Amino acid sequence: MSKNYDVIVIGAGSIGVPATMNLAYNRKKVLCIDSFASPGQGNNKKAIGGVRATHSDFGKITVCQRSIEIFSTWAAKHGDDIGWISNSYCFPAFDEATEKTLKDTLKIQKSFNLNIGWLNPDEIEELVPGLRKDALRGGTFSPDDGSCSPLRAINAFYFKSLEYGAEYRFSEKVIDIKYSKKAFAIKTDKADYTCDFLINAAGNYARDISHLAGFECHVTPDSHEAAITDPVQRFFEPMVVDTIPAPGSKNYYFYQNNEGQVVFCITPEPLKYGIDNDTTSSFLPLCVTRMLQIYPRLKNLNVRRQWRGQYPMTPDGSPIVGKLKENPFFIQAVGMCGQGFMMGPGIGEILNRIVEDRLTADDQRVLESFNPYRNFDKEEMFK
Repeated sequence: MSKNYDVIVIGAGSIGVPATMNLAYNRKKVLCIDSFASPGQGNNKKAIGGVRATHSDFGKITVCQRSIEIFSTWAAKHGDDIGWISNSYCFPAFDEATEKTLKDTLKIQKSFNLNIGWLNPDEIEELVPGLRKDALRGGTFSPDDGSCSPLRAINAFYFKSLEYGAEYRFSEKVIDIKYSKKAFAIKTDKADYTCDFLINAAGNYARDISHLAGFECHVTPDSHEAAITDPVQRFFEPMVVDTIPAPGSKNYYFYQNNEGQVVFCITPEPLKYGIDNDTTSSFLPLCVTRMLQIYPRLKNLNVRRQWRGQYPMTPDGSPIVGKLKENPFFIQAVGMCGQGFMMGPGIGEILNRIVEDRLTADDQRVLESFNPYRNFDKEEMFK
């Protein structure tokens, strides 16, 4: 016999767990199903931990501002240390074209009330002592941005959701979805369930779940690699993001986390589509060479570990979030484009308000950016 729920969330990752937590907090009978053995075992555990509102779209900026508020106050409100630090983000400019792009985008960001400004080379050097200055033209600086531990954060959200009454089923794969008589019938490889609302938060498998329900989904994962060093005494503050393309990479970024480790990642060029998690021998030479070109002080650090994960991408670099016209009880929360961790807490609250049909004016504007039916022709600048 099927067990019935108000809401079923498919995917216990960066979006699914915060959504489940918010739904349970608001007294929904909610079940979260995941094929992995525990929460956050997909791309959440591969996130590098950066949390920024530094985007070029109202939707992303607004959601991430709320996420920052949740992350930064979590320890004070709930007592869990999730490793939050307000270490900021810095996008340096080393050529005229990058400077123009950053300054043009700065106007858009300020129009959306983002706390961001332009720093001269000396001011940036104070934040990142020893950063290459011979070609540095300045850069943007967003002091409210920060970072925290994806492992600690998702487990804090998970255990809090259990306190609120949420249920989870791990190591279960959804194999069929049917809709009739105003209810979904969800079949896994172990059990059957029914629900009034179904939320697709399946990350890499967003398209598979959509297809099971009979809908199309414009999400395609591509792979990225990252690495982390041994911890050392803190010697610089912001996440440094160099957006200048180079052979083999579109951009790269690095920061020092709350434990003193330097974490770094690169966006490959060309992109590597698929969900292969095997690391490559090309990543470290490529990324480290780029990092040392602008920050030689990193040269003596020991790399501890390297890993590979995916960005479930949409064509324009913005998420797909909202009800479907074909069935308003099926809600997409997919295509986070590698930013699911930083958007998760904010998106989780919006998903609850979608279910409750009490969206705010700002929610409506956010969801315009994330509309599943948009034409995907406006690329987000900092995707």
